[in-house]
Amino acid sequence: MSSSDSSAKSNSKPEKSFSDLPETDDHLREHRISSEEVYSGKFLHLKKDIVKLPDGNSTYREYLIHPGAVAIMPILNDGRILLERQFRYPVDAAMIEIPAGKLEIGEDPLLCAQRELLEETGYSAKSWEFLGRIHPVISYATETIDIYLAKDLTLGERSLDDGEFLDVFAATLNEMHAWIASGKITDVKTIISVYHLARRLKEI
Repeated sequence: MSSSDSSAKSNSKPEKSFSDLPETDDHLREHRISSEEVYSGKFLHLKKDIVKLPDGNSTYREYLIHPGAVAIMPILNDGRILLERQFRYPVDAAMIEIPAGKLEIGEDPLLCAQRELLEETGYSAKSWEFLGRIHPVISYATETIDIYLAKDLTLGERSLDDGEFLDVFAATLNEMHAWIASGKITDVKTIISVYHLARRLKEI
């Protein structure tokens, strides 16, 4: 080891822990100066805000206003997970994902989850458990997704929306882990839901 490497090592400070950070986030906050709606669609609204940065300079932020959504991890009686394969136009691919849907204005997330599961798969569940909330695209959207575990499933008839086309199938948790590792599953809500389910099963 050279003397310069040794000196750098001895002079280095250990990285802070979370408890070492300031109690508030005031030194990081950006403050809105003005706001402009650039585009207003059926359920997405694009905004451009001018903000003041912590150092006093200003810049702009472009972001989407999203009503929020739910996602469901439905477990069949044989332990397999109910999944969907659906074409997603923005990425030009059919994606493997768990059932999900957007919230109507003022809608209760659990009621939305129950509705979406039935409409998309034909299944209803007797047991529901909240697993967690995620912000899937924090850099440019306000979207949140509430994730629910659905058990004790009963099959009925599904009722897809006009223009909605999807396959419904089932897979084991091990298969999903393998598909995530290989890149066959890349949908973020599905990947995080697998994490939540694996954590939940360890607690049982």
